[in-house]
Amino acid sequence: MGYLVYFMVVRAKLVVNSPYNQRQDAYADTIIRGSIVDKNGNVLAQTVVGDDGSETREYPYGEVFAHVIGYSNSKLGTTGLESVENFELLTSNAFFLEKLQNEFSEKKNRGDTVVTTLDANLQQAAYDALGSNKGAAIVMEASTGKILAMVSKPAYDPNNILSDWSELNSDEENSPLLNRVTQGSYAPGSTFKVVTTLAFMRQNSDYPNYTYDCNGEISQGDITIHCFNGNAHGSEDLRSSFANSCNSSFANIGLGLDLTQYRQTAEDLLFNKSLPGVLNAAKSSFALDQNSSEGEVMMTAMGQGKTTVSPYHMALIAEAVANGGTMMQPYLVESVTNYTGSQIRKNVPKSYKKVMTSDEAAQLKEYMTAVVEEGTGSVLKGRSYTAAGKTGTAEYSMSDGEKTHSWFMGFTNVDNPDLVISVITEGSDGSSSGKAVAIAGDILDAYYN
Repeated sequence: MGYLVYFMVVRAKLVVNSPYNQRQDAYADTIIRGSIVDKNGNVLAQTVVGDDGSETREYPYGEVFAHVIGYSNSKLGTTGLESVENFELLTSNAFFLEKLQNEFSEKKNRGDTVVTTLDANLQQAAYDALGSNKGAAIVMEASTGKILAMVSKPAYDPNNILSDWSELNSDEENSPLLNRVTQGSYAPGSTFKVVTTLAFMRQNSDYPNYTYDCNGEISQGDITIHCFNGNAHGSEDLRSSFANSCNSSFANIGLGLDLTQYRQTAEDLLFNKSLPGVLNAAKSSFALDQNSSEGEVMMTAMGQGKTTVSPYHMALIAEAVANGGTMMQPYLVESVTNYTGSQIRKNVPKSYKKVMTSDEAAQLKEYMTAVVEEGTGSVLKGRSYTAAGKTGTAEYSMSDGEKTHSWFMGFTNVDNPDLVISVITEGSDGSSSGKAVAIAGDILDAYYN
């Protein structure tokens, strides 16, 4: 009896949601799959029943929500929220007399409605702002962990998933089926300097007195690190090193760090660990250990080397800074209602983990504010909202030359943080290091204006 109760309360949803459970078809025989809507009731996925009783799953926004909502197809299965919320969508909490009447009439019941935290207007703005770039963007509420927008490009149209499947599945160059927000693994570039800075602060109580004279490069052994465009930043403290994203200074900082403690700081911020949330997310990697070379340490400290991270993870780190050190449990579902709108259950914000002290978060917030007020993120200065963040470029080699990923992660309304944002664009030619911050600005402008 105890196991039956446990199964019904805990395991049943997991079993029904499993793509290997063929009994999903039995649920679909009696339930018309429920709808998925945004926070304002805009329909993101619905089942349309034809006059002949045929059912078609429709996605009114096409590509815009492709990766976060996913698709539901009888031949291909389910992905995204269509998969995560399969149990609710194939459950009907319609009024019991209606269900009884339908049973006698051999009619299907309407499945429940999943009300997401997503904002269709903001999602569209993020989709438009990314334009033709390969990349990703995520926007969250800083204080709650609600995900308001999640866009990955290139995308696909879930309305045509079956007919396009062969082409989509074989497109290795663009990987349109990959949710780059959660599953993309990228070198973080200078956004990782948030982690290096935190490690330096923890290992050096006199960090406010740090100074470094930047002449545009730093050499150790046979390794030379250059600042972006060879800029010589001159005399810097930790704040200006961060605001100017000085590679030389951070390579110097890295050489002085205890690597065991450095690794611990990274893992406190969930590197090498599973990330919270309902969608499959790639683990971020921090690879330094006691056997790492000085060159590897220098590269890692400035955000290159073997370190990898997802835009989703960088948003969580920005959120922790905004929230005084607390990382919230990210979530995508606001509530579940029956098809007429009566609430069945509601999710509430929850703290996930305290990943840094409030003093550490306050100091990082100050440095991230300096990035916008006087540093590499100044394009966001003077708008209708205040912002703090960290820009980044991550270099990599391709057959047609050196390329860079452009990054921005941060938050708005610095004194009382409002939105968290993380943006990446892939494959710039090296001259567009500010591409991600400009896109972030377009997304935030659309929200506030």
